[in-house]
Amino acid sequence: MEMTQDLQGQLQQLDDKFKAINQSTATHLEGLLWSKPITYWDYIQTDALLNLQIQRTTLPDEMVFIMYHQVNELIFKMILWEIDQLCHTEKPSTPYFTEKLGRISRYFDMLTTSFNIMTDGMEVDQYLKFRNTLTPASGFQSAQYRLIEFASTDLINLIDNRFRATIDRNTPYEHAFEHLYWQAAGKDHKTGEKSYLIQAFEKKYKATFLTFMEEYNTINLWRKFKEIPEVDQKNPELVAAMRHLDYTINITWVMGHFNTAKKYIESTPGNHEATGGSDWKKYMLPKYQKRIFFPELWTKEEIENWGEGL
Repeated sequence: MEMTQDLQGQLQQLDDKFKAINQSTATHLEGLLWSKPITYWDYIQTDALLNLQIQRTTLPDEMVFIMYHQVNELIFKMILWEIDQLCHTEKPSTPYFTEKLGRISRYFDMLTTSFNIMTDGMEVDQYLKFRNTLTPASGFQSAQYRLIEFASTDLINLIDNRFRATIDRNTPYEHAFEHLYWQAAGKDHKTGEKSYLIQAFEKKYKATFLTFMEEYNTINLWRKFKEIPEVDQKNPELVAAMRHLDYTINITWVMGHFNTAKKYIESTPGNHEATGGSDWKKYMLPKYQKRIFFPELWTKEEIENWGEGL
């Protein structure tokens, strides 16, 4: 076989690559002689992925519930993958910011249009039986979703609406954490007592959350938006894209989740609690907490009416 100029160039690049890390090019080339060709199932790890769905009951529709939530977690990971790249780019260009924002939005659009899989994809009678085996676990305990929130906006916008006036950027992260909006789902603010739902969640993830909160305090999506040229911050199409993401995450996604939960939970005779025992209506409904990632992009009237009439 004749050594082409392209092949010679590629071998030189390989040699440079391995020399840079004090490795022998010849050793790595010989290793290629014995390596197996890659297959789709090995690359995607199909067998491992398809063996992660473990039912706790014999009810078939529990598998729908498990797989749907696993798909959500995979999409959350994709969102965090894009956010990480954008937020750790110093002074991103407007095209780069716009591209990443578009990817994040498409992932959330996909999530918000998928709720009919849950809403219409399980028999109510089956759900009412297998839900009791899930207690006290709850979708509330999705750590990746919390990370998305921390990475999207200034922390003050995630504080329970009742306590925002008492918290600012100088507030210790530990104190702010105790007043995040989702604490209302399982914490009695009169007594300070936390439900097992939150206790277990915090035992597993609190240290991670506090570190993440501090890391993204100055590099979240909103802060990155403010780094692009001021003229671009006023671009109608880009502003509309920011508003779309905000509305999709904090209204459309939440209401899709709420309506699905409502259908099944309120079908339970005499028990309208979520599996984790949370006050799910006050936790989920946008009008109570007014979760808004980019409040400067909304009018005063829009903020006042946030989540009303849904």
